[in-house]
Amino acid sequence: MAKNKIVGKNKAPKSNKATGRDYSYDKEYQSSPSRVKYRSELNKEARKRKIYGKRHTNGVDLSHTKSGKMVLEGRSTNRARNGRNGKTTKK
Repeated sequence: MAKNKIVGKNKAPKSNKATGRDYSYDKEYQSSPSRVKYRSELNKEARKRKIYGKRHTNGVDLSHTKSGKMVLEGRSTNRARNGRNGKTTKK
């Protein structure tokens, strides 16, 4: 059987030039104090529930609700909620 020549060769583009996208806005947005706090709250809750680092295998995210609680919710459902017509994006 022939050896697989693709093994170990990551073909995914890594640079802005390769992807044709500028990530400077994303970098600035994600490093803002509000986003850092938001992510730290999610990580803190995940550690408390003992699911930190395991969520990607379960296909679930922690979702903020209107009442301020956090609940487990399917990844696609949580990330697809965009908040149209002035409605909140929270569950």
